[in-house]
Amino acid sequence: MTTTATYSVSGMSCDHCVQAITSEVGKLADVESVSVDLASKVVTVVGAADAASVAAAIDEAGFDVD
Repeated sequence: MTTTATYSVSGMSCDHCVQAITSEVGKLADVESVSVDLASKVVTVVGAADAASVAAAIDEAGFDVD
């Protein structure tokens, strides 16, 4: 089942941050798309990936889900 989930992520400040998160979360098998809003520090994920997997991918990119 495809869902849209948003995650508040601290520590993002530049395009490199956006690329790192997009890359790591995008590697998850059940993710259809990832968008990062740097201004509001929100990551939106469309797909069937569970929250724990997305949070782990964001952590792997070096950031924390608030």
